[in-house]
Amino acid sequence: MTADPIAESVAALMPRARAELAELVAFRSVADPAQFPRSECEAAAGWCADALRAEGFDDVAVLDTPDGSQAVYGLLPGPAGAPTVLLYAHYDVQPPLDLDAWDSPPFELTEREGRWYGRGAADCKGGFIMHLLALRALRANGGVPVSVKVIVEGSEEQGTGGLERYAEARPELLAADAVVIGDSGNFREGLPTVTATLRGMTMVRIQVDTLEGNLHSGQFGGAAPDALAALIRVLDSLRAEDGSTAVDGLDAEQSWEGLQYAEADFRRDAKVLDGVELIGSGTVADRIWARPAVTVIGIDSPPVVGATPSVQSSARALISLRVPPGRDAAEVTELLTAHLRARTPWGARVSVDQVGQGQPFQADVHSPAYTAMADAMRAAYPGEEMQTAGMGGSIPLCNTLGTLYPEAEILLIGLSEPKAQIHAVNESVSPTELERLSVTEALFLRNYAAG
Repeated sequence: MTADPIAESVAALMPRARAELAELVAFRSVADPAQFPRSECEAAAGWCADALRAEGFDDVAVLDTPDGSQAVYGLLPGPAGAPTVLLYAHYDVQPPLDLDAWDSPPFELTEREGRWYGRGAADCKGGFIMHLLALRALRANGGVPVSVKVIVEGSEEQGTGGLERYAEARPELLAADAVVIGDSGNFREGLPTVTATLRGMTMVRIQVDTLEGNLHSGQFGGAAPDALAALIRVLDSLRAEDGSTAVDGLDAEQSWEGLQYAEADFRRDAKVLDGVELIGSGTVADRIWARPAVTVIGIDSPPVVGATPSVQSSARALISLRVPPGRDAAEVTELLTAHLRARTPWGARVSVDQVGQGQPFQADVHSPAYTAMADAMRAAYPGEEMQTAGMGGSIPLCNTLGTLYPEAEILLIGLSEPKAQIHAVNESVSPTELERLSVTEALFLRNYAAG
């Protein structure tokens, strides 16, 4: 680690950072009241607001957004004439999935083999702690040289667009010269990376109905149309033989020209079982950063335990489709909907409802802010140069900010390197990455102010 006083300050602050992250991880802030009480998200929002007030932020507010979630906002004025930088994170998290599969309680920050485990530790409660660390280090070394706005979203994982719509109605709120989105991650632990592109996302729910009610499979099976079988056939039509996404009218042949992802590394990071093939064609980077990717993320059907010998009258599924840069998510939604309707067999009744949507994003990596970030990463990661990579996931707010503030420079960094296993069981964060990226952000703010 560099001997810069900023780095020394961040190192001294790490025990406090661990304690604060443990407090924040303890909130079961899944933004779905059907799974966890809304009070858990409200408590997490209150914690973030209190943290900003303690750091001297003005105008701290818990904002009620149109989707029912709460976002936290604060302003830290800088020197006269200084640029304004917006720092973003989100406090909502993915549900913990199979609790029995976690090696430690998901909402209890636990240290094992040099990593801190817990839901949201990397995605993205750790991102908020990163922002706090950077600002504290600057205050300990002459002050924060820019005006800082912080926004902490409360429904990013649900993709329901509350903050985007709130910002569109109040465009002055998040206006800034540069934006640091703390919700991506290094390509590999120890390799400083900015994310240059994000795939967008559309999510739809399909329901297939064939009968007024379930029927005995022995008495009616063979002639009665099975809704679950019809749904399976529709879902299968979304992939080509090699597993590539195959939505009628949607190009799936784009290429990625930047940093490449070795197949062996990807297999290890994704924990692909021995003998199981990867799906799709082209390079791994093509498949996960530049091309559309469909995933069936849930099916309502009878569980195996307790199932009866019945022809199913109704079945439904939730489908996610990642949208590559260069495509409009709304147009892709129309193509997906048309495909599902056209491919439903046997005249079955089908309904398709949109559940969520976010546009893809592509950054200008040649802007002054990227030069400032490259210098910061070079100092925080001695011997390494900043890399640019794509990310297959979606952060819908990025495109909203890019539309509202076309002159703003948007950078994406964060703690979600492959070992973090975000969205999976045993999510974790590397405290070394937290420390180095906090140093990076502090140095970036200093570099950016110097212009």
